[in-house]
Amino acid sequence: MLRAKLQVEEEAYRFRPADNGAGPMWCFGSTCLVRRGEQVFMSGLETLPEARPLNNCRWTLLERTPSGWQVRRADDHDRTREPCPMAILPGGRLMMSVNPTLAPFDQYSGPSEPRVLEFSADEPAAPFRTLLPSWEEPTAFTEHSYRGLGADGESGELLLLNVQGHQCYHWSFLDAGGAWSARGRIPFRWGAEYEVPEAVRVCYPNVAVVGRAVHLAAISDIVEPVKAWRQAKREITGQEWDYEFRRLFYCWTPDVTAQPFSPWTEVAGEEAACGQINHLDLHVDAAGAVHLLWIERNVDLRIRDRFFPGLKLRVEMVRGLVRDGRLERRDSLLRFDERGDGPRPVWGRLQPAPDGRLFVLYATQPAANWAMELCADGTRGQAVQLPVEKPLTNFMTATPRGGSPASLTADVIGTHPGNSAVRYLRVELA
Repeated sequence: MLRAKLQVEEEAYRFRPADNGAGPMWCFGSTCLVRRGEQVFMSGLETLPEARPLNNCRWTLLERTPSGWQVRRADDHDRTREPCPMAILPGGRLMMSVNPTLAPFDQYSGPSEPRVLEFSADEPAAPFRTLLPSWEEPTAFTEHSYRGLGADGESGELLLLNVQGHQCYHWSFLDAGGAWSARGRIPFRWGAEYEVPEAVRVCYPNVAVVGRAVHLAAISDIVEPVKAWRQAKREITGQEWDYEFRRLFYCWTPDVTAQPFSPWTEVAGEEAACGQINHLDLHVDAAGAVHLLWIERNVDLRIRDRFFPGLKLRVEMVRGLVRDGRLERRDSLLRFDERGDGPRPVWGRLQPAPDGRLFVLYATQPAANWAMELCADGTRGQAVQLPVEKPLTNFMTATPRGGSPASLTADVIGTHPGNSAVRYLRVELA
């Protein structure tokens, strides 16, 4: 039986909403938290009161100390919109993906320049190195990067993704020798099935780098393609746009330096009744199987009575198992049906252990945080509720996808509703 002990619950830092469409957890496909031995670091996001949106934030680098979280460095020159994913590489190389704007101070939007900053975990306050990724072709990046960062903590290599409009992802690979030795682009799938065909932009990518193999999972992010639903939502919200997140896609390459990425494969979708999917995490086990975690909701309650009267709401947390690029199995981990009761899943993250076991940390409504073991045969262990005073509803972990080691100690950062703070949990699993 799983034993889960909450060792630490604390506030890491407070923030002021930037009103620019992002926030400290906005880059949820990656992570802003890493562990190296007993050291734990995170990147923070600070709103600049003198700057106007969209680029009205700066990054900070924080370390957890015996006296609490301390800011070791902060950007003293550039501005940005989005939080900054992190990774840890051998030798204590702390890597931070940043995307500073090149636009004038008073300009609403404009071009940006993706960079990777390298800090030393031994001296995090010391000057950092600035690395400029190499791209396959001329790019036109902006503050809307929807970028992803993945790292192999053993080989010391990483991959950076940055979106270009609704066209493609550009990627750049940093090898163990410190060279950006491979680069390319991953075009978006063409959505010929829509009323008006268009490219299916995917965003917030989960990135796993295992040796030279790279695995990606990302969610569709386009303006509502069904005209009738778009009009109905516009009447409710007053907005001229409404983005949909209904299709989960996966692609991969067995060797990013030698083979192109596969075409995008649709793993799950909730198109029938204007539903939604939240993709949460990706883990590659020792046998090379890819574990995907997501939550799917079958209908948009705002327009249900008009278009789907009588349809009952279903919300389900799912673990999908992918081998050789194909979905082999899907396991229902927690299901909420409107006709019944019980907790409704709202968020989750995978936690691999050194011995190969796999756990999931997840959040539900009513607000609570839980831990559960996922068995290799598709079954699940008993869920254990964590005694969290302020449950997190959106969170990240120190994950092997960011170079942190697999561990029975789960480091977690996230937010609690109505609380303008990033909070930290440490959970021991056994």
